[in-house]
Amino acid sequence: MLHDQLKQNIQKSVEISKSDLESICQNFKHSIVKKGDFLVTQGKVCKFEGFVNEGCFRIFTIDQKGNENTLYFAVKGWWLMDVDSFMNQTPSALNIQALEDSEILSITKIDKEQLYKTKPIVEKLFRVMSQKALIAWQKRLIQNHTLTAKERYYHFIEKYPKMVSKLTDRQVSSYLGITHEFLSKIKRTKAKK
Repeated sequence: MLHDQLKQNIQKSVEISKSDLESICQNFKHSIVKKGDFLVTQGKVCKFEGFVNEGCFRIFTIDQKGNENTLYFAVKGWWLMDVDSFMNQTPSALNIQALEDSEILSITKIDKEQLYKTKPIVEKLFRVMSQKALIAWQKRLIQNHTLTAKERYYHFIEKYPKMVSKLTDRQVSSYLGITHEFLSKIKRTKAKK
């Protein structure tokens, strides 16, 4: 029951036996994260790869001027981590913060490496997941370079309507790469239509 969503997510990526699925899921630990708590902060090593079982997280950086720049949000059914920090065990460039009371299922690098050795399907699973993530990043980069701020906002609220209600305007503007004031202007224009 606790791992049901994780199992569904895995089964969307690869064909897998029930025993392998159970074995993989047993390596994921359940954690409850309170609103506002950080799973990772800049400068600390990301020691887990996580699956959001419930809730919403913001993955962001803080630049030298103190500005927050949101890379992405992770909601129920999404994965989260700092890939570079997790894979290379180096200090993270990211912060991962719960935007509401949340639950994650997480796996350590050691446990993941052990699964690679004992369950060949795990290699394929994470390769497929990495490819999906890369495609999503590529699409986002293309949109950031080809769409106006207004078009990016409309695309965001159309694609993630449930997520928008969980976020502040400052968080959305940080994700879109625009100022809070400019987002307010876009929203006012939309409201007049």
